[in-house]
Amino acid sequence: MVHGLSKSKLMSFRQCPRKLWLEKHRPDLAAEIPGQQAVFALGHEVGDIARRLYDTGGGVLIDYDDGLKVAMQRTREVLAERSSAPVFEATFERNGLLVRTDVLERGGPAARLVEVKASTSVKPEHVVDCAIQSWVLDGSSVRPRSVALAHVDNRFIYAGAGDYSGLLTEQDLSAEIAPIKEKVPAWVGSARGVLAGGEPAAAIGTRCWTPYECPFQDHCWKPVDHSIADLPGIGGRLDQLLAEGHFELGALPEDLLNTADQRRVWRAVRRGTPELSLAARREFSGLGYPRCYLDFETINFAVPRWAGTRPYQQLPFQWSLHVEGAHGELEHAEFLDLSGELPLRAAAQSLLAAARGKGPVFMYTAFERTCLKTLAEFCPDLREQLETLSARLVDLLPIAKRHYYHPDMHGSWSIKKLLPTIAPELDYSRLGGIQEGGAAQQAFLEAIAPGTSATRRNEIRRELLAYCGQDTLAMVTVARYLEGRS
Repeated sequence: MVHGLSKSKLMSFRQCPRKLWLEKHRPDLAAEIPGQQAVFALGHEVGDIARRLYDTGGGVLIDYDDGLKVAMQRTREVLAERSSAPVFEATFERNGLLVRTDVLERGGPAARLVEVKASTSVKPEHVVDCAIQSWVLDGSSVRPRSVALAHVDNRFIYAGAGDYSGLLTEQDLSAEIAPIKEKVPAWVGSARGVLAGGEPAAAIGTRCWTPYECPFQDHCWKPVDHSIADLPGIGGRLDQLLAEGHFELGALPEDLLNTADQRRVWRAVRRGTPELSLAARREFSGLGYPRCYLDFETINFAVPRWAGTRPYQQLPFQWSLHVEGAHGELEHAEFLDLSGELPLRAAAQSLLAAARGKGPVFMYTAFERTCLKTLAEFCPDLREQLETLSARLVDLLPIAKRHYYHPDMHGSWSIKKLLPTIAPELDYSRLGGIQEGGAAQQAFLEAIAPGTSATRRNEIRRELLAYCGQDTLAMVTVARYLEGRS
C-alpha cells in the first residue's frame, strides 16, 4: 500500500517517526494540547491579513471544502489561465506528497512562493517547511524562482482604519533551502516505510516538545511517579539521562545533580515530604505595610486591533489587587474592561488610586513590571507615578524557588502548582469557569465580540473577576506561608 503524505505529516516524521505512525494508526491516543485551538485561530487570522496584503488584484483562493481532488483540479485550472494574479492555498502533489501554498505570486518571468507564519522570526522548522513545499512545486508546472517566508514584524505599529501594510516582513530562503530539498525524497520514502510497518520504537526526550508539543506523550513515556523531566534546569541533559536508563527522579544518583534547585527537588521526592527553608522568612524582613499583591490579565493580538499598539504586545485589560494590613486584614480592589476599547488609561488610573502606601507590591514573575511599563508608554502623564509603583515590586517566584518545594509540584513553581500544596481549598480546579491565563484571553475575546449576548458577557465578567482575584489571593497565601504566618 502506498501511503499519501501531507506536509504536516512529513514534518511529524521529521520530529519523531513514532509520532507520524500514531497520527495515522492510533489518533485516539492523542491528548488535547491546551491552547492548540487558539494557536490555529491565530494562524488563520494572520493568514487572512496576508491574503489582503499580497492580493494585488484578482487574487484567487483555492477552496478545500470539497476535498483534495477538487482543490488540485481547481489549482490546475487557475494556473492554466493567463493571469498575473496571486493564488492562495494552491494545492500540489508530487510522488504522493501534498502541500498547500499560502501565497503563489505569478507576476514576472516565474512564480514566487511565500509561506506565511504568525511567529515573529524565522525558525529552523520553517526552513524545512519551505524546502518541502519547494521540492513539491519543482515537480509541477510551476517552478518558483524564489521562496520567501513572511512573518509578523513585532515592531509594526498599527495606525488604525484597517491599514496593516508593514505587519509582515519577508526573508528570502531560496539559498538556504536548496541543500535541504535534496533530502526530501529520502524523507518521503522513510516515512512511507514507517507507515507501512508496525508501531516503531523511538527515543523519548526533548524531541517530545521540540519543535512542537507531541500529543502522544502519555502513550510513549514510561509511567513513573516523578519523572527526571521534573528536574529544574535539566535542559539538554534530559536526553542523555533517559538514554542511560534513568526515568524515576527519586532513583537518580545524587552525583548527577548539578544545582541547589535540583538537589532540593530530589530530596523532597526521595523523602516524600515538602521542604521549606526557614531562611525564607528573612526575605520578608524589613518589608512594611500595607502590602499589595498585584496581578494583571492581558491580551496580545497577533494582528493589532487598537491604534498605536504592536503585534503580540501585552495589553492589560484587567487587574486584581489585594491589600494586606499590618494585622492581616485584607481589602480587595479590581478592574476589568470588556468594552472592546483600548483599556490602558482606565486601568492605570484605577490602579494608582488603589495601590496606596509605600509598602511592597508583590507579583509572581516579572510580568507585572512589563505591564506597568506598557501602561506608562500609553499614559506618559502618569509615567512617574507608574514608575514609582514599579519600584515597589517584589517578585515572590524566586523567593519560593529558593526556599520551597513539594513533590506534587512536579518540577514547576508556577503558582497554580504551588498553591494546592499549601492551601488545597484554593486549588484553581475549584473555580467554576476560567482556570488559567490562556482561557482568560479567549474569554476576553469572546466578551468583546459584537455577537456576544449581554447574559454571556456578564457570565464571562464574573468568571474573569473570580480568576484574577484568585491569583492575588494565592499570592497572599504563598507569602504568608513562606514567612511562617500561615
